[in-house]
Amino acid sequence: MVTQDPLLQTYQLKHLTLRNRVMSTAHEPAYSEDGMPKERYRLYHQEKAKGGMAMTMIGGSSIISPDSPEAFGNLHVYKDEIVPWFQELSDACHEEGAAVMCQITHLGRRTSWSKADWLPVLAPSPVREPAHRAFPKEAEDWDIARITRDYASAAARCKAGGLDGVEIEAYGHFMDQFWSPATNLRDDNFGGSLDNRLRFTFAVIDAIRAEVGDDYILGLRLVADEDWDKGLSKADGIEICQRLVASGKVDFLNVIRGHIESDEALSHVIPNMGTRSSPHLDFAGEVRTATRFPVFHAARISDVATARHAIAEGKLDMVGMTRAHLADPHITRKVMEGREHEIRPCVGAGYCIDRIYEGRSAYCIHNPATGREATVPQKVLRSSGPAKKVVVVGGGPAGLEAARVSAARGHEVVLFEAANEPGGQVRLAAQLQRRREIVGIVDWRAERCADLGVTIKTNTYAQTEEVMAESPDIVVVATGGLPNTGFLDAGEDLVVTSWDVLAGDSKAAQDILLFDDNGAHPGMMAAEALARGGAKLEYVTPERYLAPEIGGTNSPIYLKAFSECNVRITLAERLVSVRREGNRLAATLENEYSKTAQERMVDQVVVEHGTLPLDELYFGLKDGAVNRGAVDYEALIACRPQELTFNPEGSYQLFRVGDAVSSRNIHAAIYDSLRLCMTF
Repeated sequence: MVTQDPLLQTYQLKHLTLRNRVMSTAHEPAYSEDGMPKERYRLYHQEKAKGGMAMTMIGGSSIISPDSPEAFGNLHVYKDEIVPWFQELSDACHEEGAAVMCQITHLGRRTSWSKADWLPVLAPSPVREPAHRAFPKEAEDWDIARITRDYASAAARCKAGGLDGVEIEAYGHFMDQFWSPATNLRDDNFGGSLDNRLRFTFAVIDAIRAEVGDDYILGLRLVADEDWDKGLSKADGIEICQRLVASGKVDFLNVIRGHIESDEALSHVIPNMGTRSSPHLDFAGEVRTATRFPVFHAARISDVATARHAIAEGKLDMVGMTRAHLADPHITRKVMEGREHEIRPCVGAGYCIDRIYEGRSAYCIHNPATGREATVPQKVLRSSGPAKKVVVVGGGPAGLEAARVSAARGHEVVLFEAANEPGGQVRLAAQLQRRREIVGIVDWRAERCADLGVTIKTNTYAQTEEVMAESPDIVVVATGGLPNTGFLDAGEDLVVTSWDVLAGDSKAAQDILLFDDNGAHPGMMAAEALARGGAKLEYVTPERYLAPEIGGTNSPIYLKAFSECNVRITLAERLVSVRREGNRLAATLENEYSKTAQERMVDQVVVEHGTLPLDELYFGLKDGAVNRGAVDYEALIACRPQELTFNPEGSYQLFRVGDAVSSRNIHAAIYDSLRLCMTF
């Protein structure tokens, strides 16, 4: 069928015909094993190929030299053993109709000397990068020569592994550290003039071409404007692009804007919720106009409408929807099949990228199947067994996911929700204006539940009688939790919670102490709301650093609010009690290091200490359940059916999920429900 959709038009890149204009740009989800793209890595990219995209870029920042040790699970392209793994992955993606390329780099100063072989970190000049904290050695002539050879050898391994091309990463790494005045202070023939600063780049390109030939596809992922008074200017960046094009030795430019040497800087290059959509798209279009050359780009292009606009208006030749494909790897196929409304939205939470920069596997905040393709399907299949009656109590993310998955399996599902609409704590989080997109997590599930015929009974505080009246075969308790204030030695009745703040239920106060013993978004959101609302705020935590559960791309916006609103930050102090003194409150803090105590006199004390399960219904149903609420963890982990029987006279199976079990996060709650209910 012929289509006029700009996104679905083919694109000719050199000899390679790409089936549409959608791609996933290179990133490192940390799914590698021993630096190799083994089964988990392959299945992740193969799923996106099945989902219809034209090209998937693998191996974000794949390393070409031993003195560029991995920062976050990067592939080891300097090893010959990677070739057969490349071949297996490329064959799998090609069978699904998608092209595959790999990004290669030397990280330069953007890594640590205390990893792998403990070799000195290298950079054009000995300028420290705040994010990775190493003090680099200035690269010598023999360093530059061997790294040039390493680039060529790495490209040859990519070609030998059946990949369709190679992308050089020049985006805060060794190559463009030569370009930037902020990182190149040299006075030899690799510093000073633009000709000199590009000398290493063209030596690498020439070496790669000598190794792989002129027919192999070669491009650059490059910063064309560091947007920084110390760094590479827009004028120089565009001139670099023009010089690369004029050389006739590269086939595409994958452009970005900004600099990444700190969390704050990175948060603008990889923007999260609360920022405008596609902030660098127009700039990428300027580069395309200036070069008249194939230009790719990705940065918060999270929805199909924006991606379609980018192609239709000629701003890009290929559009990267990278984080969006973590949320839904089947975006393009759903567009092809007229099912755009079913696309699981990327809400810009940054959970995926924050985990990567913490050295952990990338997971989407609300698609737990991504990265777990070996055991958890992206598409829930209908059960081959008899239809069952499933009752879900609680309409937060865990409950909605349990209902969605159970209904997709072909079961009759009834969901009870105490509020007037489903959503739970997610709707509370969305009260902070800049995080309102997070509501997409529950809205998408509510829409899918409606499509699947789930009966949702709102304004119903279900008790045992209501549940049993449905004659259930399976009951899933997803009642969530309530804020935990019982950790205090005294004064529990005098405090308010982060929930109260976000819901607008706490009275306005001028002088506030907020105690956060969770270190995640709830406490920080409440603190931001109070600070922006004009309160004089002291943020107290028993941790040795601020908000350990919040990663590098999310923390800057909180820290900006703290700085602009003069929030006092107190570390390593624990709130132990609160008492009333006149019309004020005396909050007692203890320091476990010095074993000392001190008091604060304030108008209001706000606490964030996670939640305790709202579990009365669960325990009320436990005795009548076949399994008495027990979970076979081995079966759960392996995604096998739950078959425990402790009460043969029971009439139903009983499970609880999400915060009804313990205080965790959205991803954990949804993962609970998906891997449990996909086996019903």
